[in-house]
Amino acid sequence: MEWNIQSRAHGCRACGRAFRNREPLHTLLFDERHGFERVDVCEGCWQAQFSQAASHRKGFVSHWLGEYEPPPPPSAEPIQRETAETLLRKLMELNDPGHAGAVFILAVMLERKRVLKVKAQTFQEGRRVLVYEHAKLGDAFTIPDPGLQLDQLDAVQRDVAHLLEHGLQPPGLAPAPVQAGEDGTEPAGVGTTPAPTPA
Repeated sequence: MEWNIQSRAHGCRACGRAFRNREPLHTLLFDERHGFERVDVCEGCWQAQFSQAASHRKGFVSHWLGEYEPPPPPSAEPIQRETAETLLRKLMELNDPGHAGAVFILAVMLERKRVLKVKAQTFQEGRRVLVYEHAKLGDAFTIPDPGLQLDQLDAVQRDVAHLLEHGLQPPGLAPAPVQAGEDGTEPAGVGTTPAPTPA
């Protein structure tokens, strides 16, 4: 014997009319060869077709009177998890050197998923810089290789997993504004090569 769940029907099995909210309905349960079968019918069909003969039908198990309630709307997920792409964009906009490892790992993840494609690599001040292009949108991402060592990878991967799970910052806190450079220009963003950072 297998466990079985059968949801309440949204319409009368006999006449096909959709049930209305709070409408009385009759449920019959039959033991069929393939398992239990639930039959939901409206009051009119119960009186006309089932009330006298249902209990004499082969396999009859039970009957009960209920009330139809439409299913509730699906509830929104309370916490929207970050995707690798949205998190990468947020971190790059934040422009915090403390997230350099996370940015690089996210880019590699997206490259493996074929969301980003490596278009070029260059060197600035002895550091490799990768230029990615978004496969669908065409956005260009310029990402310096932070030169992670093997003993740093676990910590960075844990940081990325935490950011994907919980987001960049606690809810309700706005990101700190990114300051313009001394010459008044905005910091380099997605699609541009950032100026070398002084040591």
